[in-house]
Amino acid sequence: MSSESTSMPQAPSLGRYRVQVASRSVAAIGGGYVLAAMSAAAGALGFQLMGLSRPDATLAATMLSFVLYAIAAMWAFGCASAGRAWSGIGLPAVVLGVLTWWLMRGGQA
Repeated sequence: MSSESTSMPQAPSLGRYRVQVASRSVAAIGGGYVLAAMSAAAGALGFQLMGLSRPDATLAATMLSFVLYAIAAMWAFGCASAGRAWSGIGLPAVVLGVLTWWLMRGGQA
């Protein structure tokens, strides 16, 4: 009978659970905002390079960023760990930031 207690994984403590939920919340709200902002900036510049007018490019990129923000929030609470949530939101934000920087320079190396 004592083998049942050793075979079940231990649940995290209440404090650790709350820290994980808070970390996921910050990743969803703050990280998702940064990801959406970088997406809007890169998208607006990219759409302009593809021939759209500046207002149309900005509007299209902003609308797409709203979708990306919602996906980031769902990702933060849907993945297995808070670290994975941060990496799944942070790495694309950094890539989009570098892409924005590159496009602001005119797309030249």
